[in-house]
Amino acid sequence: MSRFLSERHRNLTPYDSSGEHVEARIKLNTNECPFPPSPKAMARAAEAAHHLEVYPDPECRALTAKAAELLGVRPEELLFTNGSDEILSFIFLAFCDAGRPAAFPEITYSFYEVLAGLYGVPCRTVPLQPDLSLRPEDCVMPGAGALFIANPNSPTGLVLTIPEVEKIIGGNPDSIVVIDEAYIDFGPDLRAGSCVPLIHQYENLIVTQTFSKSRSMAGARLGFGVACADLTRDLRAIRDSVGPYNVSAMTQAAGLGALEDEDYTRANCRAICEARAFTAEGLRTLGFEVIDSVTNFLLARHPKIGGQELALTLKEQGILIRSYGAPALRPYVRISIGTHEQMQALLDALMEVLSKRAP
Repeated sequence: MSRFLSERHRNLTPYDSSGEHVEARIKLNTNECPFPPSPKAMARAAEAAHHLEVYPDPECRALTAKAAELLGVRPEELLFTNGSDEILSFIFLAFCDAGRPAAFPEITYSFYEVLAGLYGVPCRTVPLQPDLSLRPEDCVMPGAGALFIANPNSPTGLVLTIPEVEKIIGGNPDSIVVIDEAYIDFGPDLRAGSCVPLIHQYENLIVTQTFSKSRSMAGARLGFGVACADLTRDLRAIRDSVGPYNVSAMTQAAGLGALEDEDYTRANCRAICEARAFTAEGLRTLGFEVIDSVTNFLLARHPKIGGQELALTLKEQGILIRSYGAPALRPYVRISIGTHEQMQALLDALMEVLSKRAP
């Protein structure tokens, strides 16, 4: 670091962006969608590219209107951002400070802890059970500014039911409860488990989602938050103080096209769910312990080989998966779900690797 860096950031630990971003034969380490964006999304983005000389609509009005219609909310209850990470950042700025800490499970999306460090916000963690599940009764955090719950959780892939989420919201009436639904589209009922409808019942609830996973737009950076109008007004004030033109014209257009092609998204999600089931069965046949997942990834471990060693061994064959340094996750690897062909190639490579291990 330079000698000019502010003292408050000298101990900052930046976010590890979910794995290596390098060329590979098969890339299964960053939970991207294996399918291209909707043709309607690409067509709308190409059309918007002809008008880049003007600023984008800061309120994302066309995109917001379509999303509000699909979600069953009012436009003023929605705020679009540059990826869902940005809405999380706004939540930290709006509702957490030195006297109102952030809280989140001890194993979850690591960006929550990074944001807390960036903004000087103290943290509380919620313990998980030995099977890595989260109990709602452990999530009561008096005095917290905001409690962040990834649902489904990352990297475990486990999900809470809506009644369980309601217990958490009700148990924290004086704190913001953030339900991060980045992976909500990959459940067995494809979105049936979303907590978005609950915003009309709970004034302290914010639901966040992203277009990076199910809608194949990780490279476009588009996310949003849904909450009662008072909360989105707070978040909009933060947005306008940081940078009001935060979602590019091409990204807004692509997002609108994606929402106009929900059949395409649903078909891709079904294909990913089928590939996930196929992969889980194959991994278990090879002796892996696989956590049941409702996401586009699987967390698994094998008694014969540690997570980091397995990831390095596969990398030599041009296959990228995610491993972890944290002690609780060190035995595991996280495997993004690709196409059926990619998952078969992974299983074939794993069979070869394990066949060389001592019995």
